[in-house]
Amino acid sequence: MDEFNSHVPGLESPATYAETVTPSDSVELAHISRAIYVGGTGDLAVTMKEGGSVTFKNVIGGTVLAIRVGRVLSSGTTATDIVGMY
Repeated sequence: MDEFNSHVPGLESPATYAETVTPSDSVELAHISRAIYVGGTGDLAVTMKEGGSVTFKNVIGGTVLAIRVGRVLSSGTTATDIVGMY
């Protein structure tokens, strides 16, 4: 039973979908993320939803970053076990 089924989800609501992310310099994510989970420590290079690329340095494994990204770049990403949440 989902007691929150009648609530309208917003940007501050928990993610309801997730998928493994394969970093790519040319392929967009299937969905703009609500957050990104990094399972294995390393750098995370992304292109943000509104454009512009940035590298989050030394993200500790097990971290959830509340960022909206369109692409996780393979160039510059050393983090592993990346999951996009929507």
